[in-house]
Amino acid sequence: MPRQFFVGGNFKMNGSVSQIKDIITNLNSAKCDSNTEVVISPPALYLLLAREHLRPGIEVAAQNVFDKPNGAYTGEISTSQLKDSKITWTIIGHSERRQLMHESDEFIASKVKAAVDGGLSALFCCGETLEQREKNETINVVTHQLQAVANKINDWTNVVIAYEPVWAIGTGKVATTEQAQEVHAAIRSWLSKISKAAEDNTRIIYGGSVSEKNCNDLAKEKDIDGFLVGGASLKPAFIDIINAKA
Repeated sequence: MPRQFFVGGNFKMNGSVSQIKDIITNLNSAKCDSNTEVVISPPALYLLLAREHLRPGIEVAAQNVFDKPNGAYTGEISTSQLKDSKITWTIIGHSERRQLMHESDEFIASKVKAAVDGGLSALFCCGETLEQREKNETINVVTHQLQAVANKINDWTNVVIAYEPVWAIGTGKVATTEQAQEVHAAIRSWLSKISKAAEDNTRIIYGGSVSEKNCNDLAKEKDIDGFLVGGASLKPAFIDIINAKA
């Protein structure tokens, strides 16, 4: 069975009540490819607002989750709280959290396990810095990040892997279709060591300055199963990206 195309919108720390409502109104009224799974991820403060106003068929993701059950963890959100609020997805391991919050591969893997065990689906982010790419370390870096997760979970059914080269996030630089496909193919090969099901069914999406201008070419690649979109998800052009496979 072919893998369902997936487009996620990571709003990051952007938006206001009125802006989020405007984005959702546009999404609700847009003609989106029914074969594409769509998930948006507003800041935590607006998760419930988004879930309340979004039409059925579009899901909502948190931008982060903690790896412990409810308790004395100021500022964190648990998997059970997200599930209780009908938030079905969470982003985990975004490079901004790896770099700015100094989250380690092991901590991120623990969060993936907590999310999956708690009944959520996880958008797991991985990717290399420009320095690592220039040293030809891309595949080693990405597979090391993936292996940390594999050390914690066996079933990848509810995990979407987002390959996001750090040097392309928010910079306007985009990996060429060949560069992106090369890494996606390497990830797919790595998944084959987990299981045939993981290799065949796990979606690997691309993130890193995805726009309406480059999405169609990227979407043609064999191992690119969708996109995790940053800044463009705040704009009407997000619809064009959703429809990249249409």
